[in-house]
Amino acid sequence: MRSRTIIIRILICLSAILLLVYSNDLQAAIITSPDGRIAVTVQIQKKSKAHPTGDRLYYSVKLDGKPILLASPFQLDFKGMPSIAKGLSIVDESTKKIKETWTPVWGTQSQYINHCNELFLKLKESDAPGRSITFTVRVFDDGVAFQYGIPEQSGISDFKITQEFSEFHFAGNPTAWIGNYPSFREHQETEYNKKMLQDAKPGEIIGCPLLLETDNVWVALTEANLVDWAGIYYTRHSSVPNAVVSLLSPRLDEQDVAVISKAPRVSPWRVIMIGDKPGDLIENNMIVNLADPSEIEDPSWITPGISAWDIWWCGNYAPDFEGDFKMDNASMKYFIDFAAEMGWEYQLVDWTWYGAPFDPDQPLGAAGNTAVSTLEQAKDVNIPELVTYAEERGVKILIWLDWFHADQEMEQAFPLYEQWGVAGVKVDFMARYDQYVVNFYHRLVKLAAKHHLTVDFHGAYKPTGFRRTYPNLLTREGVLGNEYNKWSDRITPRHNVTLPFTRMLCGPMDYTPGGFRNKTLETFRVVGGGDPGPFVMTTRSQQLAMMVVYESPLQVCCDSPYNYRMSPAGTDFLKLVPTTWDDTKVLDGYPGEYILIARKSGKSWFVGGMTNESIRTVKVPLSFLGKGTFNATIWSDPEETADYPDRIWKSNRIVTADDVLTLDMAAGGGFVIHIDK
Repeated sequence: MRSRTIIIRILICLSAILLLVYSNDLQAAIITSPDGRIAVTVQIQKKSKAHPTGDRLYYSVKLDGKPILLASPFQLDFKGMPSIAKGLSIVDESTKKIKETWTPVWGTQSQYINHCNELFLKLKESDAPGRSITFTVRVFDDGVAFQYGIPEQSGISDFKITQEFSEFHFAGNPTAWIGNYPSFREHQETEYNKKMLQDAKPGEIIGCPLLLETDNVWVALTEANLVDWAGIYYTRHSSVPNAVVSLLSPRLDEQDVAVISKAPRVSPWRVIMIGDKPGDLIENNMIVNLADPSEIEDPSWITPGISAWDIWWCGNYAPDFEGDFKMDNASMKYFIDFAAEMGWEYQLVDWTWYGAPFDPDQPLGAAGNTAVSTLEQAKDVNIPELVTYAEERGVKILIWLDWFHADQEMEQAFPLYEQWGVAGVKVDFMARYDQYVVNFYHRLVKLAAKHHLTVDFHGAYKPTGFRRTYPNLLTREGVLGNEYNKWSDRITPRHNVTLPFTRMLCGPMDYTPGGFRNKTLETFRVVGGGDPGPFVMTTRSQQLAMMVVYESPLQVCCDSPYNYRMSPAGTDFLKLVPTTWDDTKVLDGYPGEYILIARKSGKSWFVGGMTNESIRTVKVPLSFLGKGTFNATIWSDPEETADYPDRIWKSNRIVTADDVLTLDMAAGGGFVIHIDK
């Protein structure tokens, strides 16, 4: 037994060493994770029946010696010159270990550990034009990332990439949770439907992340450190049923081109998260570890928190408001007063504060209204006055912008907003993922940081780690959230408990939780007539649980002050729940079924649980607490929730780390627990 242990330790110590294997038909480089469990082989395979194209770059991934990704090829297509794919050979290689600890401005942990082994390869074409390309692989204990690079060379200077074909050939027959989009011009707001990967149709656009389960191993595909590049999608391989291939979002000005750039350049990271359980992927930090470090020297002005939200969600339902509820200062002060009462950090002044933002002759959001400007205010709105009123009550003001106007006016508008005292901007309706819009995001966030403005993107693509580089980017939408309850029945409990394992893997999502007009699955209806809606298809406890389960350092609570004030059991929790965390542990869960998450803030722990349409009893182990005795306050579904989903049962218990709580969740229900020493 002792000799076996010594051998295992030796193998782990050698895990960061590059193994280059040369034979008559193969060049291969192998790199493993720090713990030795994940091994990546990058190879140039000679022409054969299995590899008919010959001399192409392939990579494969194993976990504990078991194949996860079979040999998967890579190809890069250009406009005006041949593809880079065939006739390659490895001409240089190096490896290095990376181990660093860094402290975020905000996040799901107080510190992140970036620990991986890196393999760097330089490859060259054997035939003319003899171009070079680099291929870098980083292997973490919980996944793999790779990026390609185009070095400065005589054969390539300025270049245009038409398409990238990064292929992912899965072993076994994976089950997938797929978010489909009808086109590349989308808000990235959709359901993630469970199906066999082989049942997906080639040509269909699949968004990030793509979640898969194969032979009890969980994998998610996405990207990180997207800078001056086109965003990535996937589609099922046309001839290999259990494989997907990447798609780059095309430009609008040159639609057969995705990326216009100049050597030397490197691509974003292609990320392959790997876990033994689906919850392992939620705890995965590869995306932020692969992003560039923070560029903000003094981030002390960046304030996470909770925001009240105005009439875009609440309609005219405010029985405790005296007056005509609309976009004016009196209405906004109503929300500011409530934010102050709750101890919340923000009030969001949403659209129409500078007039009608969209062209009245076009569909909603299709085109900006050239008759209005973000440098002016509607006749009944005075933002500086609202800022002063809010400051006197300890509240900050956020304002909404259409991206059409922000794109044109941000250089003039952001210094003005800083002068007004505005704390941040919500930018909406981009609905694109091409290189121009990616650069728009970066340009806006950097300029916002210069003028001490936080940013919330709506109508947005999913996160890629830029929040580490510029932590004033607090959150973004790119999620099918509570807002859809106004006009659809798509926001189901099953959808809600799928999101933590899919969209949330990429980072913060502004789902806008906190709907307090609760209905059962049977009684839910889309708002109409004189209904004081919109309604939500969950219990009130599930809406509270979202504040813990869903990651977002800016949580925008969607309902009206009146509805919150009428529910003391809800408002007491909403007064104390934070939005950033020092530690995160996924206790249990399965996509589309249920989720249990524990998050730590200071000396307190918060636990959130959510279920789908099934009534569910769960065990909540408290072993994460450590030594001592604690007080647990629990908000959960009482028995009558089956008929009255707005009911909450609040209880208290003395607990220790040895305890396991048994909690019942109603259909579409949940619970939250606040645990203090």
